[in-house]
Amino acid sequence: MKYGFFIPAVAMCLGCFFFSCGNENDRAEGDRILAKVYDKSLYLSDMNGMLPPGIASEDSSLIINKFVKNWIREAAMLHEAERNIPKDIDIDQLVADYRASLIKHNYENILLDQFLDSTITKVELEKFYEKNKEQYRLETPIIRCHFVKAKITAPQINELEKWWKNGDVPDLGPIKNWCKTNGAVHFLDDNTWHKVVDIAVYLPQGTLTVDNAKKKKNFIEKDNEFIYLYRRLEFIPKGELPPLSYIEDQARKVILHKRKTELLDEMKGRLYDEATRRNSVTVYE
Repeated sequence: MKYGFFIPAVAMCLGCFFFSCGNENDRAEGDRILAKVYDKSLYLSDMNGMLPPGIASEDSSLIINKFVKNWIREAAMLHEAERNIPKDIDIDQLVADYRASLIKHNYENILLDQFLDSTITKVELEKFYEKNKEQYRLETPIIRCHFVKAKITAPQINELEKWWKNGDVPDLGPIKNWCKTNGAVHFLDDNTWHKVVDIAVYLPQGTLTVDNAKKKKNFIEKDNEFIYLYRRLEFIPKGELPPLSYIEDQARKVILHKRKTELLDEMKGRLYDEATRRNSVTVYE
């Protein structure tokens, strides 16, 4: 029986026992103790619900033994950590703050799921671009291109070359199908922009660089292992403004983040006003 998923899941629960285990006086009569480290005890009942239903006795023993070994290590570490807590750290306050943060974060996610409008129109993107485009001036040149890197031993490699050379704008259908079938690296979307360096990494060193990308328009090169087919469609140098399509994903994230912040601020304001109306807010001088 394999426990690749189950054992890590059990291990994740270890920390919970050090905080959630009840008073030993509350234990059911006959509850079996599995291990003890200093003042911390692990009982069989602590593992209720953790063993898969119908599991063989031999398998359950393996799981329990694995869990106990991990628990002992964690308990020993926790004991030593508790002995070495700096005097200026208030653990109870840290736990309370963390609990409050988790509760608030969970509720904020509920609010966002219910009320956040995640639809971003083309008009909104264009307005954002016009207002903020200066912030996105290129730090490195970008290109639109067609590019394929394939093994020279791949089937129909000569056909690939013929398709590539078939006119200034070849039919990309057969090329795309061939690349998918043969697992070739390929970038064949007319509308996608790439950093020059992101294409250059697939080529022999020095073939395509930020310095020669403006001059190199089309080429087919080969080495002992691969054939490289490159056709540049458009080039924008460093320092220029990128098209909206290049920063669209970033723009969407910024717009959504702003909406989230505004929505949560609005909800906090409403809750504050509601608490005030109910005379549930008291400020002591």
